[in-house]
Amino acid sequence: MTTVPHHPVATYRVQLTPTFTFAEVVGILDHLVDLGISHLYLSPILTAMPGSTHGYDWCPPARISPALGGEDGYRLLRAHARAVGIGIVLDIVPNHVGIGDAHHNHWWADVMRRGSASPYAEYFDLDLAFGDGLLCLPWLPVDGDLSPLRIDADAGELWYGDRYLPTADGTLRVGDDPLAVLARQAYRLVPCDSRQIGYRRFLAVNELAALRQEVPAVYDATHAWLRELAAEDLFDGVRVDHLDGLTDPVGYCRRLRTDIGDRLLYVEKGLGVGERLDPVLPVDGTTGYDQLRLIEGAFTPPSGAVELSELFQRITGISGDGDGMTARADDLRHVTLIDVFSDRVRRTTALFSATAPDVPVHKVQQAVTTFITRVRLARPDYPSLRHAALDEITQIRADNPSMSDALDVLSYAFVDRSRAPEGLGRLGEAVAAVTAKAIEDIGYHRTSRLVSANEIGCTPAAPSVNRDEFHGAQLARVEEWPLGLTTLSTHDTKRSEDVRARIAMTAQTPQRWTVLVLTLWRIMPPPDAMTGYFLLQNLIGVWPDEGRPDETVRTRMRAYARKAMREGGLVSSWTDVDEAGENAMIDWIDALQCGVASDLIAEYVAVVAPPARDESVSRKTMSLLLPGVGDVYQGTQWWSDSLTDPDNRRPVDYTRSLDDPKTRMIRTALDVRRRHPESFGPGSTYLPVIGRGRRGIHLVAFARGDADGDPRVLFAGMRLAHTFRPVSVRDDALLPLPAGLWRDAVTGADHTGQGDRLGPARRPARGGAGEVVELIRSAEPARTRPPGPAARASVHRSPDPPPCPAPDPAATPATARRPCPG
Repeated sequence: MTTVPHHPVATYRVQLTPTFTFAEVVGILDHLVDLGISHLYLSPILTAMPGSTHGYDWCPPARISPALGGEDGYRLLRAHARAVGIGIVLDIVPNHVGIGDAHHNHWWADVMRRGSASPYAEYFDLDLAFGDGLLCLPWLPVDGDLSPLRIDADAGELWYGDRYLPTADGTLRVGDDPLAVLARQAYRLVPCDSRQIGYRRFLAVNELAALRQEVPAVYDATHAWLRELAAEDLFDGVRVDHLDGLTDPVGYCRRLRTDIGDRLLYVEKGLGVGERLDPVLPVDGTTGYDQLRLIEGAFTPPSGAVELSELFQRITGISGDGDGMTARADDLRHVTLIDVFSDRVRRTTALFSATAPDVPVHKVQQAVTTFITRVRLARPDYPSLRHAALDEITQIRADNPSMSDALDVLSYAFVDRSRAPEGLGRLGEAVAAVTAKAIEDIGYHRTSRLVSANEIGCTPAAPSVNRDEFHGAQLARVEEWPLGLTTLSTHDTKRSEDVRARIAMTAQTPQRWTVLVLTLWRIMPPPDAMTGYFLLQNLIGVWPDEGRPDETVRTRMRAYARKAMREGGLVSSWTDVDEAGENAMIDWIDALQCGVASDLIAEYVAVVAPPARDESVSRKTMSLLLPGVGDVYQGTQWWSDSLTDPDNRRPVDYTRSLDDPKTRMIRTALDVRRRHPESFGPGSTYLPVIGRGRRGIHLVAFARGDADGDPRVLFAGMRLAHTFRPVSVRDDALLPLPAGLWRDAVTGADHTGQGDRLGPARRPARGGAGEVVELIRSAEPARTRPPGPAARASVHRSPDPPPCPAPDPAATPATARRPCPG
């Protein structure tokens, strides 16, 4: 049996479904070993609502899903994974539970039958302020139509359309009027936009009800299964879904840490720009959206973003710069808070008002609303963010002197948490909910200056990250969170890493892009300019490198366009579907994929596709070697044109060859990590490396070393690749190599570094027309510049530089990449 590494090398995320179960995962373990993966990272494994393809709508009792293989199937997977040296990280969902079908959630069914008298009422975050203490369920359409209400005489059940409605004992008799039966229940059905919501939802998803993990009985009922697995050592780590949705995230993590011991503990959590994960959390780091932002921003030129702002304003009539986006974001936060999360405002206001009875309630509500709308922290009630929250209150006070006494109520609570601990918790959860819904769900679908920056963790108002910010964040990360995840694609990202890299090329080719867009707008104007510009960029992202989209791509784009329009709410919405408006936009997207328009798009894609692939390889390799642990989302070891879910949950073809540019670099990077464990993980060091020469700005580079700061591995990747592909241009970019003997991890060539002095440069051998596979394997010396328009994986340093034999052409790739002797 191979030992699972104590410190992860890389994780591989798998989305389990009824057609891709534990048994199928066993079948890909050898593939993961070949990649160099150390930990399998599973989507939720508990029983979920019937037909679920994601598992986040799990239902009680908490048990391993029979549809995935059950406990026996999981144990078998664990045994096979251990046998090949792969650990398992479980994704757990403490924040909410599925209630879409009450037949499969007896907790929720009992609450519907008995209301507040149910023993499970304390499990849910109920709000019975409306309807005379009845549970208001926002399940009706906007017009409140109750005509679908019916009684199933055979089953003796009340139904609203295809939704089962549990009824209290003795309240339903066959032949009764359905409306009369409904009137006898402990709940009322209300329109979805009524703002009378009787339970806290996961964001605004009616089918997911929030759980009160701060109640010991709830925690025990939802975590007993995990304790049992821990007692038998059946997993190696945990990923906590939506940590900021909990009332007390710090207290929750402390309990969970006690239950799982020293296993890995990751939390899905957003961080604002400049915001760091609170050190009081007993976790190993986040799931990596903070790193995604830094990597995305490092490859996005600020000058290109400025030109894109001008184009955006020209075609939409709306300011496309950062200030304009920030102002619109504030307005959107406020509207979303009032329309979607009015329950959060009311309950938070009540808790703070109770601590200051002399302050009018309406003033406290105004202060709460303004704070939630304006604060830029992902969740402001963490202990380390107290001063940042107080600074925000000070600024609000300066802009709104009349709120001073009400703002004092919030200030006192942040200074002394014992004054209103539940109020602070609800305030923090409300900020997280509004940010996720207003900005990530709605806002990212209704602004389109550069949609590659409209991503979880990113900041569309400031899509670029400068060198100092990038390296500064990595230096802090290697000290504070050396085991935190680094991700580029997840089940939640709006588009895959490769699609984003393609779209980001518009910032490197703004003039060519402007000509394309204005020409398309002239010959085929979209029904809605904002939505059209948004969808066009996504179409560019999935457009084939050669030729035109086939029917599969067309079908996927139609489904994506419909979902994006409903999320953005400009053309249509989930609660007020405008099929005519949707169809008009979809017809326009279809029309772009044929005729003259498709010729123009194909010409543009032919220009940007090669450098986009080069940069995608650079980004991926970088993500695996930066401080932390790299994560590979299923299928992204090859090129992936996936858009948002469910598109990114399509089946993966694991029979594809590993002889692929992206796959080879992943294997190379993880080989390097395994050979130099002292340079990665706790105790390792990070050293920024600055490119030299007239084209040095095209290099992004760093070295990793041991605790003494001795560099052992150096990475150099290409950025701004569109203007950096010709060999003659790359001759003007130089990279210093620390003193010692170094070996190229890809070619096996050896080089002598002389510290600040550069060795002689020579032109790389290039074949073909810039294919990534040949460029990666070119013989260019790593000491002077990357070997091709993708990433130069790494070179290893030998502490004593004896002569090294040339790699044996007959050797396996692993043998050929061995470090120098000694």
